[in-house]
Amino acid sequence: MGLEGVRNEEQLSLNSVNEVKNMEEKYQIIEMDRLSHNQFGLWPFSQDFCVTCGICSSSCPASGIDGFDPRKLVRMVSLGLEDKAIESRWPWICTLCAKCEHVCPMEINIPGMVRNIRGLRDRENVPGILHKGLEAALKTGNNLSLPKEDFIFIIEDVAEEIAEEPGFEGFKVPIDKEGADILTTIHNKLVNTHTEDLKHWWKIFYMAKEDWTVPSDNWEGTNWGLFTGNDAAMRTMVGRIVENMEKLKIRTLLWPE
Repeated sequence: MGLEGVRNEEQLSLNSVNEVKNMEEKYQIIEMDRLSHNQFGLWPFSQDFCVTCGICSSSCPASGIDGFDPRKLVRMVSLGLEDKAIESRWPWICTLCAKCEHVCPMEINIPGMVRNIRGLRDRENVPGILHKGLEAALKTGNNLSLPKEDFIFIIEDVAEEIAEEPGFEGFKVPIDKEGADILTTIHNKLVNTHTEDLKHWWKIFYMAKEDWTVPSDNWEGTNWGLFTGNDAAMRTMVGRIVENMEKLKIRTLLWPE
């Protein structure tokens, strides 16, 4: 091989090194020794059955947001990339709507898997509104830290507005009614920015002559323990609703969340 040939070989080697570097920067290549198929082997979500067909991604309403791809998240878990999965924003983009699970030919429980990933993140690094709202709910009984007297004032004010409409004269919202047929929780936004939305189902109750009530304590209908993967907090929130039902001797729950 002449001098020119040696130079060409060196240039090819240099080009190959540069191509690898560019590929690593573009695709974030992960070394094989970082993969561990057993890392999440005990999870009951069947993630290792994924055939990467992509049907989950095509059905997902959040697919594409910040590059979110349910199929890739499943593979991330299947390959044991724990840090990548926990640090990723993807699990928090997911709405847990379960469309992906419904269409998955391998019946992989992707929403359950997402909840578990969320639960692995340090609580202080959970997205702000969810973490702060859950802390408020555990402390005060609702995600807004709304005092009991303010809550009662708001729902009674809405009831007065309904009573002014034809056909609903005398309407009142029953609070803490013992022995009612239905106990209903309330989504926090309905006593914050969407009070008009309370009227629709209250009117249905009234016209259907339903025997219903609203608890004055622990009325929160949005369980952010569920959405953040915090099972202990989720059990606490559910337990409070059960306590309300037992205290008021009510057998049927309407949980609008």
